[in-house]
Amino acid sequence: MLKDGRGRKKATEELTEADHHRLAMRKLEYEMERLRAENAFLKKVQEFQRRRS
Repeated sequence: MLKDGRGRKKATEELTEADHHRLAMRKLEYEMERLRAENAFLKKVQEFQRRRS
């Protein structure tokens, strides 16, 4: 999906409480996805090392 990146971003002072919660959720979802990818990678490395031994 393409997103339209035009326009200005709100300053931190302009964000509502709902905006702060939405932003925090987005950061947590991104971090969770990154950790899942890291976990999958480490499992692959561990399996690779186990097979070499």
